[in-house]
Amino acid sequence: MAVSPYVQAMQELFRANTRSREFPAHGAKVHSVAWSCCGRRLASGSFDKTASVFLLEKDRLVKENNYRGHGDSVDQLCWHPSNPDLFVTASGDKTIRIWDVRTTKCIATVNTKGENINICWSPDGQTIAVGNKDDVVTFIDAKTHRSKAEEQFKFEVNEISWNNDNNMFFLTNGNGCINILRQVPWLLVYPELKPIQSINAHPSNCICIKFDPMGKYFATGSADALVSLWDVDELVCVRCFSRLDWPVRTLSFSHDGKMLASASEDHFIDIAEVETGEKLWEVQCESPTFTVAWHPKRPLLAFACDDKDGKYDSSREAGTVKLFGLP
Repeated sequence: MAVSPYVQAMQELFRANTRSREFPAHGAKVHSVAWSCCGRRLASGSFDKTASVFLLEKDRLVKENNYRGHGDSVDQLCWHPSNPDLFVTASGDKTIRIWDVRTTKCIATVNTKGENINICWSPDGQTIAVGNKDDVVTFIDAKTHRSKAEEQFKFEVNEISWNNDNNMFFLTNGNGCINILRQVPWLLVYPELKPIQSINAHPSNCICIKFDPMGKYFATGSADALVSLWDVDELVCVRCFSRLDWPVRTLSFSHDGKMLASASEDHFIDIAEVETGEKLWEVQCESPTFTVAWHPKRPLLAFACDDKDGKYDSSREAGTVKLFGLP
């Protein structure tokens, strides 16, 4: 089969920059990495209860600040969709915190009902949704920092996300389904979310979900080690990627929507060409990978693994953030 010019170009790029660079970030396992909307900064959240922010320079990450305040593990974080200075962290301490990189301060702490494990910011920047270990999703007004609504689900809620158009809310669940809720614009009361569909996506636990920047597809990763790619408009599965052997923990689309990175306890990150499902590259790792994030403007992949600091103590977690694709 002929390789597309795009795949050839990417493979040449990765062949020239094949080494992953490591950057010390935390004193314990890194759970989450995310780029700001402009791509100038990378944030990471860790089991050590802190978040770190790095500036991306030409060929390296330079640590800018460490953000303290949470009383428990920072399990997930995300940036404001259009303001490159704000990010939000979800923690097991039953709070979320919004941070401003210009002041390096926490500008809001919002108390929630349970131990928070996943978080997302709506594409219009107005709402933050956070899910906890008790399968409650809380919707928080990003301006007033007040809780607008809480939704208790009767199934295990894994990852949550709005679609790019900001009118539907998706969640993956423990029964292998994708649940879709629609925002009803004419209702003034919150929640303006009505369940509209449940898709049987996988035979086992559906763990993660990501939308591509072009708004054409979304992908889900499952405990069955498969990644499924879905047409956003038709809500049909268009293809599956099956090169991983372990439950798929994390996914990310490249800025142009043409590559999909997926990772698990396998000691590599699979990079697939979205339109064909073909393997484009694999990034070698020494341990399970928990989080991957493509840069919003260039083919640069940030990730974090369950690395041990073997030099002195094989049980000590390294807490590093890694970049693949740097010159």
